[in-house]
Amino acid sequence: MAENLGRQFVIDNRAGANGIIGTEMAAYTLLYVSSPHAVNPSLYRKLPFDTLKDLAPISEIASSPSMLVVHPSLPARTVRELIALGKARPGQIDYASGGSGGSPHLATELFKKMAGINLTHVPYRGAGPALTDVLAGQVQVMFANSAPALPHIQAGRLRALGISSTKRSAIAPEIPTIAESGVPGYEAVTIFGLLAPVNTPRAIIDLLNAAVHKAMRTPEVGESMKTLGADVVLTTPEEFGRVIEAEMKRWGELVRALKLQVE
Repeated sequence: MAENLGRQFVIDNRAGANGIIGTEMAAYTLLYVSSPHAVNPSLYRKLPFDTLKDLAPISEIASSPSMLVVHPSLPARTVRELIALGKARPGQIDYASGGSGGSPHLATELFKKMAGINLTHVPYRGAGPALTDVLAGQVQVMFANSAPALPHIQAGRLRALGISSTKRSAIAPEIPTIAESGVPGYEAVTIFGLLAPVNTPRAIIDLLNAAVHKAMRTPEVGESMKTLGADVVLTTPEEFGRVIEAEMKRWGELVRALKLQVE
């Protein structure tokens, strides 16, 4: 985008509070968000911004599935076997996530609900520590990001049971989808996109949308996204707005059904 627009972009990564800290800063800049942005209105009692009214969609950029992985010590080699084990040992199998309300947490809760099993949540401060403990066998199950998990799967340190998208991943086509492995209709992918302050002129929104699309269509960026296990997904501002609203509705229903709440 910097090359396309002839302007410098300074990337300021502001972690914390499921993306809320970074979002609050976006009143005067652009904001790169992922799925928790659409979950937070249901998960948090109060936000310092209005998710729909204070931010203008520019474009969806990508979507990324997770891999359902288990430690090799767990006697489950398929999704169906994990479901059977979960039903035989309700509440006795732990699953890790990078924190309450994040994509891996909700992906697992959706899996539990649709599969009719009970796994015990062990939240960590980030996906890295969570994956480390799954590798050590301290926790048995996790929905992990594809890129960091794949080398451990290939080395036999983790066993992959399924992928959370409706189609198989280009970087690991041998791993079946969860939907085809015993949980029909299951899908839980992380979406990524770009937002601007709500008062940004439409001409600027359109200019940024075109710049995003041009950048994402370059072979270099496409290959980089493939390496990360993500698919490039490009939309109009209106289409991305509808995606955000649909994600808010879908995950909001799950959050409320589970009575999840973060202060």
